[in-house]
Amino acid sequence: MPEDRDWEAYKVPPTRTPVSERTTSVPNPVDYFQTAFNYVLDAPVTFIRGWIERWQNKNKFYYYHQKFRRVPDLSQCLEGDYLCYYEAEAQWRRDRMVDQEIVEIVRERMAACKQREGPNQFQNCAKEVELLAQVTKAYQDRYGDLGYHGNARTCLMKQKHRMMEERKAAQENQ
Repeated sequence: MPEDRDWEAYKVPPTRTPVSERTTSVPNPVDYFQTAFNYVLDAPVTFIRGWIERWQNKNKFYYYHQKFRRVPDLSQCLEGDYLCYYEAEAQWRRDRMVDQEIVEIVRERMAACKQREGPNQFQNCAKEVELLAQVTKAYQDRYGDLGYHGNARTCLMKQKHRMMEERKAAQENQ
């Protein structure tokens, strides 16, 4: 390239922000409004937000590791103790969700084993299939036939009826 460039052919692009040219000595009211807004609203909110963030960083709370204390079962609640009924129902719902996730995890492990093993899945994935059968049977024994709107009381009644049937079958076998 030649040393002497033609500056008219390659002009510098204009900047995006125009240079303000003050032609008056009257102060701009927008500057006063921005300053007042900064000191009245923005600075206190920023300070409080920073204080809250420091406090939260000091006291970390992991919601996914929340541990609930075990509450009495519905059969252990006193008659008319509605708070105990509510806590037992909430505990039952959490237990049901945990059991659903256990079944889903075991099912995913079995599917991964079948995918990985291919044609040898019947001999190499026997443990996973057996574990899935045990887990689904236990889940079905406890929560089966309750439906979507099942609750702790109907589950307890189902357990009671199952225990009575097992006791009756044991007496008949003797």
